[in-house]
Amino acid sequence: MRHFNYLNDKEIDSIFYIKPGTIKRDDSRDNLAYALGATLYMPAVRENIIEDLIEGKHKGLMSMVICTEDSIGDNMVEEAEKSLIEHLERLEAAIQAGELQYEDIPLIFIRIRNPMHLEKVRIIAGNLLKNITGFVFPKFTDSNCEEYFENLKRVIESVGKTFYAMPILESPELIYWEKRAESIKKLVSVIDYYSHLVLNIRIGGTDLSGLFGIRRSPDVTIYDISVIRDCIAFFINTFNRLERQYVVSGPVWEYFSSERVLKPQLRRTPFRGYFGPEGEKIRLKLLDDYTDGLMREVTLDKANGLVGKTVIHPTHIIPVHALYVVTHEEYMDACSILSTCPDGNGAVKSTYSNKMNEIKPHTLWAEKIMRRANIFGVFHQHNSFTCLL
Repeated sequence: MRHFNYLNDKEIDSIFYIKPGTIKRDDSRDNLAYALGATLYMPAVRENIIEDLIEGKHKGLMSMVICTEDSIGDNMVEEAEKSLIEHLERLEAAIQAGELQYEDIPLIFIRIRNPMHLEKVRIIAGNLLKNITGFVFPKFTDSNCEEYFENLKRVIESVGKTFYAMPILESPELIYWEKRAESIKKLVSVIDYYSHLVLNIRIGGTDLSGLFGIRRSPDVTIYDISVIRDCIAFFINTFNRLERQYVVSGPVWEYFSSERVLKPQLRRTPFRGYFGPEGEKIRLKLLDDYTDGLMREVTLDKANGLVGKTVIHPTHIIPVHALYVVTHEEYMDACSILSTCPDGNGAVKSTYSNKMNEIKPHTLWAEKIMRRANIFGVFHQHNSFTCLL
């Protein structure tokens, strides 16, 4: 697999200073965590999920979740389970028939309903699970976290391969101020114990907002909702600190069309600068789809140290991935910081001569930039996300 593998060699050469790296489905945990990008959620009862993969319908798709939880009504659980097994059988048949190559399949996760449901899926799916990467743990709290991982261990032992967990933080215990400090202590101790199985920690922005009867409009980002912003900061402070360094992904952007109230958030200049007059048409299409709100939120995700995004529409995939490509300036700064002897200058002027790079405080940032560069690539000097839209 490789990000932007739908581009031909000429397009790749014209856009990237450093090409996106190759990712194996059985790659290291650290690489896979960064490679997820825009993770597309689909309800298990949706038809033709595997056929769409065979046909390459979702351009740029690198990771996906087949959901049996919130997208499924309580009266549809058995139907969802039956559909899940059919999807897994079709996936295995497609691999055996050569319709899909194992290494070209996106990273696939199953969102189960609770720890007991994980055990049921293990029993009914059996060895068909061998082609997936892991499981999404919804409503992950201090009261169920150990059971989740104990049942995950049973799946690993049963199938004979490593499966990763992606816990979702979305419960009252983790946002109500009087409960969350105590709740997070046990949660963190369990996550740290099973850290080798934790691929990514996800934030359930919709569920957390729902606890307060809040739903953000397409004109604002999740960071404009003060109680959610406060909670995200708490999660970052817990899981992204120097001694822990988990990959935490951004909450879902749930709009793909709407009527505009506030001003657009995409400037004309980057589009006209790269595409000329044609660039305005591309910009207007993004505005019509309300993708500018998504892109604004991804920019804020990145600024806060989050990596990746939950998405619910295929049109969101490429804009998210485009924004995770490393700019030439970021790359040159990272190279300068990492190549400077720690015992040498405490600060050096950047290659672009527009900032000071302080070696010690910026080293971890530079290391993360290089990891992103290895996965998503680096733009040529005068290129930007607009090249990929």
